[in-house]
Amino acid sequence: MAGGAGEVLTLQLGHFAGFVGAHWWNQQDAALGRGTSAKESLGELCPDVLYRTGQTLHGQETYTPRLILMDLKGSLNSLKEEGGLYWDKQLDAAVAWHGKLTTHKEEVYPQNPHLQDLLSAEGVRSSDGFWRVKSIPNGKGPPPVTTAAIPKPLESSVRVWSDFLRVHLHPRSICMIQKYNHDGETGRLEAFGQGESVLKEPRYLEELEDRLHFYVEECDYLQGFQILCDLHDGFSGVGAKAAELLQDEYSGRGIITWGLIPGSCSLGEPQKNIYRLLNTAFGLVHLTAYSSFVCPLSLGGSLGLRPQPPVNFPHLHYDATLPFHCSAILATALDTVTVPYRLRSSPVSMVHLANMLTFSGKKVVTAGAVIPFPLVPGQSLPDALVQLGGATPWTPLSACGNPSGTRCFAQSVVLRGIDRACHTSQLTPGTPLPSPLHACTTGEEVLAQYLHQQQPRVTSSSHLLLTPCRVAPPYPYLFSSLSQQGMVLDGPPRGTAVHSIPVFGALCSSSSLHQTLGGLATELTKLDLRRWASFLDAGVEQDEMEELLQELHSLAQCYQDGGGLMD
Repeated sequence: MAGGAGEVLTLQLGHFAGFVGAHWWNQQDAALGRGTSAKESLGELCPDVLYRTGQTLHGQETYTPRLILMDLKGSLNSLKEEGGLYWDKQLDAAVAWHGKLTTHKEEVYPQNPHLQDLLSAEGVRSSDGFWRVKSIPNGKGPPPVTTAAIPKPLESSVRVWSDFLRVHLHPRSICMIQKYNHDGETGRLEAFGQGESVLKEPRYLEELEDRLHFYVEECDYLQGFQILCDLHDGFSGVGAKAAELLQDEYSGRGIITWGLIPGSCSLGEPQKNIYRLLNTAFGLVHLTAYSSFVCPLSLGGSLGLRPQPPVNFPHLHYDATLPFHCSAILATALDTVTVPYRLRSSPVSMVHLANMLTFSGKKVVTAGAVIPFPLVPGQSLPDALVQLGGATPWTPLSACGNPSGTRCFAQSVVLRGIDRACHTSQLTPGTPLPSPLHACTTGEEVLAQYLHQQQPRVTSSSHLLLTPCRVAPPYPYLFSSLSQQGMVLDGPPRGTAVHSIPVFGALCSSSSLHQTLGGLATELTKLDLRRWASFLDAGVEQDEMEELLQELHSLAQCYQDGGGLMD
């Protein structure tokens, strides 16, 4: 690597994970080569942590995600399983068999027209069949996005995550599970046991191992793996087996799992809700056993059966029933809280980050974020932090209820996208200081002092970055009254799209997990499993259910005592 943190290999398991991943990679892509000035950032984040360089068969340099993704048959639409970057017209025509051929063609889905419009400015497939990129600044990423009017909404045309993925993938990235269907009423990957059995089959296990070895062997220093995994369906079992494989083969590396759950559930679908509860519980317990830590991510209010309203953001308008919206918000949070192990200078390794957050068996952590961080033009960082008040500032993103009144044991905090000129107070000398924050001389000191004021007895790690979070199309237009740079305005925006926002994010080891994990165990105890024999038939034994309840209770007890009270 050219410097900074070691490489990270991303595993993306499941369809909602595909939605979050598509937004995540689009945001990484938008950040490549888009520093508008030297003062914004000179590479605060190292893209080589997530990306790899390569060459097509024709010698064109490529820069693609270091990624393995698994999804079900019928989930790709227009995206080819081998990707589009290494497509070769001549090789497609080269067939070794010279006898009679019968061709069976599947239905070809057209590319999303809105995404076609976006990509048309960046590259074309020429008459010889090769993809030509018009311009690649510094050899990495597409050319900068020009300022545009507020984009047309994509919501009505997005069916699957590949409908809005604008990043080219390596041919070894996509691994399709052909035995289960993405659509339809039958042949679905619904239960944890089904997911576990997928990676017990030699075909899929060998395919995953082959791809792991391909990516790992080209790394100079692999710091670990991040797993984006659906928790609510059978992919929780796929994720558990994948994490077990990683721990067995790559002992000592970081394994950070982001357990993803769509934002809404319906009381009218009892089997779906019971399966969601069971898959989430089994997934959390098994993933915790093999991961450095597990962080549930959801815009829902609860992991349990009783529906709770989705979380609210003062400056976002989103539809909690749309995966396209929910996944964009979660990807933005993920892009922020993963900053420590992606820094170019003084990175915090995945293992070190996990060790700080997970002492005494606390291997489940919660996430929260302020999206966007509410900075008004002319306001300083101390002004904005004081305005947030004494309450815990972050909107909870782990479906563990309101964090107010709970205890925090340790936290990792990132604030990004604040211009250096705003870091400290701009008050005229001699003016009475509104708060101790206004006496600080650096932005880092302001942030550290704020965290100490909020939770004086909590172990905190904090990072302040100039680099904002990119929200260029096809990111959905969720914003109200924001400038192009994401600053809060008094009135509506003046016809131009928001292209970046400041974000305040945190990972926390929180006592809220005592009630959340204990509540899951209580709800499972009340279930009459005879009514849900199909879940057990999918590969889970009755004694595994009893062991699950014990593990949940034990895990919940880790969060009962200690730490400092959150205001």
